[in-house]
Amino acid sequence: MLITIIVIIGLSVLIVGHELGHFAAAKLFGLRVDEFGFGFPPRIAAKKWGETEYSINWLPFGGFVKIAGENPESDKEHATSNMGERKHLFHYQPAWKRVVVLVAGVAANFLLGWWLLAATLMMGTSPAVIVAGVSPNSPAEAAGLRAGDVIRGFKTTEEFVAFVGANRGTEVAIHTVRGSGEETFTLTPRVDPPAGEGALGVQLAETGAPPQGFFSALWEGLKSAVYVIGFTFQALGELLRNLFSQGRVSADIVGPLGIVAVAQRTGSLGIAYLFELLSLISLNLAVINLIPFPALDGGRVLFTAIEKIKGSPIPRHIEGMVNGVGFVLLLALMVLVTVRDVVRWF
Repeated sequence: MLITIIVIIGLSVLIVGHELGHFAAAKLFGLRVDEFGFGFPPRIAAKKWGETEYSINWLPFGGFVKIAGENPESDKEHATSNMGERKHLFHYQPAWKRVVVLVAGVAANFLLGWWLLAATLMMGTSPAVIVAGVSPNSPAEAAGLRAGDVIRGFKTTEEFVAFVGANRGTEVAIHTVRGSGEETFTLTPRVDPPAGEGALGVQLAETGAPPQGFFSALWEGLKSAVYVIGFTFQALGELLRNLFSQGRVSADIVGPLGIVAVAQRTGSLGIAYLFELLSLISLNLAVINLIPFPALDGGRVLFTAIEKIKGSPIPRHIEGMVNGVGFVLLLALMVLVTVRDVVRWF
């Protein structure tokens, strides 16, 4: 339960960090920010400092920012604004300023991902032996071991293999961490296992790394962040190809519930591993928001680019309608993935 709460808080920080990027860029250019919300309505409380109202809301997952003149709905409100007021409204800004405000959230997620990776490297990760796979019809499968289980009491695969080898034909207890709980499995290593399977029928992996210094961690974290961004773009391209060629959503995609389930297993290894997972999520958020799809930051940048090329703005009602359709499609995808998460993980 504690890990679940930590994960939800961590994911909220990533989303609030994204919105803080938009907020900071808007303030930098002197734009009026009407509201910065922590969580989503209904509202619990609000306090106004300067021209911005800061609210705390009941739904704790994430946050939002309302920049004056950002949405088509605000056009009527600001239609009669004088020239002095217009310099503080989003849609009266030069294209380059609007693009900077739009991509500032992406930049914030990249920075968060980088810093979390650096923090992970500075903390180091404890050595652990993990079940990477389970062979069919093996003692491990019969006992209930699963990929992702962390085997307690052993720092290296060599130690565990030696323990199993010394107890062939004898019943042994294997203590593991799964999700946020611990489990013990009783099984008997085979004396004469099939070739390539081993006495238990498990594939093993090791994890863990010694802590690094501050500057080394920053540099290595930056290199890792850039690599993750590149890899995510490749994976995204493959996902879109499968979506359009086969008409299906990849089974590898998970929603919020799936992320929490994965994080429970990851968090059981230690806080450094949880930081690493959150860094990957933050970097993935950066890439996803760059996609030129309606309702995403990348889609709004595309509208701005089209406006710059054609020399006149796209009618606000058309932009609003397209973004609305995009939002509905994204919401439908989220519902589909969440339902699949429930079936898969719960």
